[in-house]
Amino acid sequence: MIKLYRGAQWLALMTLCVLLLGCTHAVVREHQTMLALPEARATWLGSQAHQALAEQADPDGFALLADAKEAFAARVGLIRHAQRELAIQTYLLGDGQTTRLFLAQLLNAAEEGVRVRLLVDDIGAVGQGERLAALASHPSIQVRVYNPLAVGRGHIVTRVLASVVNPAQQHRRMHNKLWVADNSVAILGGRNVGDEYFNANDARNFADLDVVTIGELVPALSRSFDLYWNHGLAQPIERYHKTDDLAWQTLKSALESWLDEHADWDYFTELRHQPRSAPPWETLHWGEGLALWDDPGKVAQRGTPDWTDTLLGELTEATQLDHRLVIISAYFVPTERGVERLTQLADQGVTVEIITNSLESTDAAVVHGAYAPWRKTLLSHGVALYEMRPEQEAGTEANEMGVPGASASALHIKALRFDDQLFVGSFNADPRSIYWNTEVGVLLRSDSLMQAFNELVTLGQDPALSYRVVLTPEGALNWHLEREGEKQVLTTEPGSVWRHFNAWLSHTLGLERWL
Repeated sequence: MIKLYRGAQWLALMTLCVLLLGCTHAVVREHQTMLALPEARATWLGSQAHQALAEQADPDGFALLADAKEAFAARVGLIRHAQRELAIQTYLLGDGQTTRLFLAQLLNAAEEGVRVRLLVDDIGAVGQGERLAALASHPSIQVRVYNPLAVGRGHIVTRVLASVVNPAQQHRRMHNKLWVADNSVAILGGRNVGDEYFNANDARNFADLDVVTIGELVPALSRSFDLYWNHGLAQPIERYHKTDDLAWQTLKSALESWLDEHADWDYFTELRHQPRSAPPWETLHWGEGLALWDDPGKVAQRGTPDWTDTLLGELTEATQLDHRLVIISAYFVPTERGVERLTQLADQGVTVEIITNSLESTDAAVVHGAYAPWRKTLLSHGVALYEMRPEQEAGTEANEMGVPGASASALHIKALRFDDQLFVGSFNADPRSIYWNTEVGVLLRSDSLMQAFNELVTLGQDPALSYRVVLTPEGALNWHLEREGEKQVLTTEPGSVWRHFNAWLSHTLGLERWL
């Protein structure tokens, strides 16, 4: 019995060592960087951007990508127009029709001599390891995963179980979303790579927002990518998934066969009618921008970082707030300190408007449970609250937010307006984005861009799209909406019993700090 017990101890110790090895990160010695600007200008995208900028006094040009299909077409356009390199950073890489088209296009670009670097957070790559390794077997493509574990990679359940060895680090993720083509054009915002982000999911789609930009912002964003790419937390996918040198050919053939078989799908048919220019040169807004990102080593820090050392700290230093604050956040967890600040601003005469998900629409009811208890306090000080509904009536302008009519939908936008400045990126207004994840975004100043954003805000506040949460004189909450042209008022919060239970449990357990 003693020998058996010691054998079990030894087995447990070896298992523990294997798991711990997955938490270590050998430094990758290859330090590639983006194209130098003279080289970038020699490309088609670079020359087009340089020519457009030469006609303007402002250093940056940008446009909002709210329509989901346009956002995907813009990304495909970048892949097709790139001549030298593509750098893509994403939190999540799903498996669906848009991802398959995206991967096929990357292989085509690599065959044309384009250098491709793809950086995916390890949680977002769960179940995709073999495919990513096959992609990386192409001589012109490199794939790295961020903050990886060596075990439990095949399924999210096993991945979570493997994370218990080091939960303090493994719940911290790289949440950045960034595309850069030829160091000349960049797209960043809330969208990951997956059907639900591009209005291609039959069950559920996200209303989301990106910015496409040219100008001085692009080299700065390129530098942020290089910092993450060269960090020790970014590891080659081949370290965890072995494959042969020609696996990319098998992958390419499989992707092309699948796309040929499904070429007549409605989504692909509509994509073929999308403009192929990237970016939309004729509709750019002109102004000045500032690129902001978290230190790539943030997820490896011990303890809770000081918020002043995070992206939020830099954003706070770079902005002024005297008149109007608009927060559009898929996951809004204000916390006690945040509520104090928001109510203080409202008491000082600042217009404060918040658009987030309703309990019905959110894909994380536990997050709603950390937001809901603060609503009465916020409303009592004049803060305006809007909660997006899960269904939008056909015939409304909801599709302008990237949401199809009569489909289950959720808000995924991350945008903040500070007076005349607009911040768009991957940053949610919650503790997870502040303390635990890394994020990236751009702070923009442009009168015409702000006008376009204001139109989006007005649309998001439409009672046919969102509930307006109202505090009654008796201290109760009502949800105001419009359905089939008729105004309605709900006196109880809509949502299933299961969703209510999850929200209640989250609040009861005090999970706010980790959400």
